[in-house]
Amino acid sequence: MDDNSPFISNSYEDSSLDIDLSSYNNTYNNGSLLGTPRSKRRGSFSALFSHEAGIYERSTEKYINDPIHGHILLDNDCLSCMDTPQFQRLRDLKQLGSAYYVFPGATHNRFEHSIGTSHLAGEVVERFRDTQPELEISESDVKCVRLAGLCHDLGHGPFSHVFDNEFIPRAIPGSNWTHEQASEMMLEYMVEDNSIDIDREEINFIKDLIMGERRGNSQRHGFLFDIVSNKRNSLDVDKYDYLQRDCYNVGIKSSIDCSRLMKMSRVIDDQICWHHKEVYNLYELYHTRFSLFKRVYTHRVGKAIEYMLTDALLSADRVMGISAAITRPEEYLHLTDDIVRQIERSREPGLEESKTILKRIRVRDLYKFVDELLIPREKLGQLTKNHVNAAEIVSHQGANDHLKEDDVIVEFLKNNYAMKDQNPVDAVKFFSKHNHTVSYHIPKEKVSSLIPSQFQENIIRVFTRNPSKVKAVHESFRRLMSTFYRDSDGTSHLPPSSTSPYYNSRHTTPERSIAPFSRSMSPTRNLLAIRRGQSQSPTPKRARLSALGDGAMDYSDNDH
Repeated sequence: MDDNSPFISNSYEDSSLDIDLSSYNNTYNNGSLLGTPRSKRRGSFSALFSHEAGIYERSTEKYINDPIHGHILLDNDCLSCMDTPQFQRLRDLKQLGSAYYVFPGATHNRFEHSIGTSHLAGEVVERFRDTQPELEISESDVKCVRLAGLCHDLGHGPFSHVFDNEFIPRAIPGSNWTHEQASEMMLEYMVEDNSIDIDREEINFIKDLIMGERRGNSQRHGFLFDIVSNKRNSLDVDKYDYLQRDCYNVGIKSSIDCSRLMKMSRVIDDQICWHHKEVYNLYELYHTRFSLFKRVYTHRVGKAIEYMLTDALLSADRVMGISAAITRPEEYLHLTDDIVRQIERSREPGLEESKTILKRIRVRDLYKFVDELLIPREKLGQLTKNHVNAAEIVSHQGANDHLKEDDVIVEFLKNNYAMKDQNPVDAVKFFSKHNHTVSYHIPKEKVSSLIPSQFQENIIRVFTRNPSKVKAVHESFRRLMSTFYRDSDGTSHLPPSSTSPYYNSRHTTPERSIAPFSRSMSPTRNLLAIRRGQSQSPTPKRARLSALGDGAMDYSDNDH
């Protein structure tokens, strides 16, 4: 670009240029830079055009180019927290934990998600300040909301939710520890360790914003506590960022437009409300969340690896004291996904079992998914952890199965719309374009007849640590489940095991049988041969069909 270009200023401090750059807005800068009023522009943005790098720096602020939100402004308050060991630690924590082993594109980390959340938090609170001056939002409010978005995930452990949902409950039974508590701990440590200029009242306010609830005698506006972590209806900037960022990185196309939702909101009676036209878009957002949980976050192979990582960490905990770090910020600072490498390269005695499990992950000798069952609402009181567990499954094994409780993992999975079995939109308030001062609820019957009537599914999943025992565990699980689906006359109505690797969709009872397709011709080619009047290849003599229990069949071949 020519040095005489009107878009290049020789001084970063020159704010005298009065050039309308609105036509240069695009989907990446989202209007946040070039579309701002001239009176609010921060000097010249020429460096964005004269440098190809993703970062534009000034003495007290910085622009970074984010693939989700475009150019993000980081002010001095954010930079003072970012340029610390406590925040830089987030570079070493995968956003989706074990899902990276299944979705190779899921390489993003808590670091960029936290920056994106801070950016959106600032966008929301600044918009309320500019469009609703009667709210009297202070500069301290804006600062603290931004920092809460930036620091809300400081407390995540190795592999994110694997650590707090799987490892800690088993390492410290009865513990109610959460990563939000660790975020408060690491925030205090970060401020003290780096002498960050922030007063005690603001620190407490930021901690309350992270938790999403007012604690103590804070006089701050109530709606501010719903921006980063919304306990009222789960609509917050944390969700806005991770839904878009996760979809982008795992390669799932999404139609949700969080920027529109942000622009179509306002504060009424100290609560964030949305324009009534956005009601269906909110259902779409909640469904996108459900879909990500269904397809990505709880992917059966990803969950199998979660259990392997958990077992490896539990075994290593006896030697390395991993779980003790949750109350010691100086140690927690160094607890990242790199713990796996630390275990692998350690020569400490007692880590052999942990190393063996991690080696199995490396060579893809994984724990195996066995079966799953969708629990009907009427059986939720029967199919509980007290009645369906590893011990009960093992007690229904066959004579020569030789199963042990350690072979079996039982998972009770709940996928929902973010508020358990409740409709989250029932907790959202809306306003009309004709009256911006009155809020109201919109029942789902007035939105669409296709809105679901249930908002949570309950699933029992079974895995095995020993791949050679998949068949035995599957049979035992089906026998156990049959006892819950049996009529008074002894007839079982257990649904077919459509997700089992041993299930044949054409045959749902073990009494039925069918000759397997030949190995020399695929099923598709067999069908084409029949249509063309050709003869099929003969079926191998030693091929046989094995029944695996209620609703499951297995093709096996003794050629080898």
